[in-house]
Amino acid sequence: GDLREAVDFLRYYASEARRHFANPVSLPGPTGELNEMTFAGRGVFVCISPWNFPLAIFTGQVSAALAAGNAVIAKPAEQTPLIAHAAVKLLHEAGVPGSILQFLPGDGARLGAILLRHKALSGVAFTGSNETARIINQTLAAREGAIPVLIAETGGINAMIVDSSALPEQVVRDVLSSAFDSAGQRCSALRLLFLQDDIADRVIHMLKGAMQELTLGDPLDYATDIGPAIDLESQEKLEAAKAALKQNSKLIFECTLPKDCDTGTFVAPAAYEITLASLPKREIFGPVLHVIRFGSGDLETICQSINDLGYGLTLGLHTRIESTSDFIRARMKIGNLYVNRNQIGAVVGAQPFGGEAQSGTGPKAGGPHYLPRFAVERVYSVDITARGGNAALLSQVN
Repeated sequence: GDLREAVDFLRYYASEARRHFANPVSLPGPTGELNEMTFAGRGVFVCISPWNFPLAIFTGQVSAALAAGNAVIAKPAEQTPLIAHAAVKLLHEAGVPGSILQFLPGDGARLGAILLRHKALSGVAFTGSNETARIINQTLAAREGAIPVLIAETGGINAMIVDSSALPEQVVRDVLSSAFDSAGQRCSALRLLFLQDDIADRVIHMLKGAMQELTLGDPLDYATDIGPAIDLESQEKLEAAKAALKQNSKLIFECTLPKDCDTGTFVAPAAYEITLASLPKREIFGPVLHVIRFGSGDLETICQSINDLGYGLTLGLHTRIESTSDFIRARMKIGNLYVNRNQIGAVVGAQPFGGEAQSGTGPKAGGPHYLPRFAVERVYSVDITARGGNAALLSQVN
């Protein structure tokens, strides 16, 4: 999936470059006036990518910046430099000059302090944590001279709302994939499952049974459903979060780790029932699901509670009532809303991905507005009549 998405980004941004950059855009003006708008690269972009999609997001950022006419310094996550190195090597072999695309792995804090203050920097494309995004934003704003562009996609406390009209079997299928695929290590992953009281017991019973069937182990084994957390630091944070939930909430189910997972950084998927008053304020980036019950008249409150968290990345909805879908769509401040399906796996060119509020600055990756953000707009206006009133030229332009 990571490889396919990387290819999709390359093809899509190549197509978008032709659309936006191949020819000037003619703009309407008074008779006798010629107006054209063109795009041009900003200069040097630093692309800082995450570890959870070490090829796709890395390639998407780099290819967009290159397609818009920029030079790129590619800074991959510290956990996954080898995949990024292989991608850069392939891009160089394909003809991208080494002077235009430079690979710079290493410590994020140390390199960031140098790169973000460099006078040649024109923009930053970043995908990662909210904390790092704030540091980048503050550093860029404190610079003298022009402030570089920041294109950021950050985290989310993503919810799924399930009303009493939903089909429980479909709900459980989509909850499993949304919450636990990639060991919950997707920014789009489901964190909060809101179940209407009428069907809550049935869905929870089915969810518990489905979780018992999950297979944890080596990701290279096709029989494996869920692999490990990325590293020891992540594992420790997730286990600490689970320990706190065991103290303050009701455990629905926690998977059992097989013996061959003892030596890895595996985290057992778990689901907990909590109250609306105890919604998490920070993203737990792993296979941890919070379940909240709500009454038939509480939909407005649920929508407001999710918005109040301050994030706006993905939202899932399961309902067979169109008016409910319209009600939620009108109220939710969300980047990507998925109805009666899972809420992971956005498709380049068809489902542009990105959030709002604390979940990102926009524009959406894999969408029609992404590439121009890496460029500047320049308008060329000419009064053709001032050239001596050449009637033939004027008629040709008009």
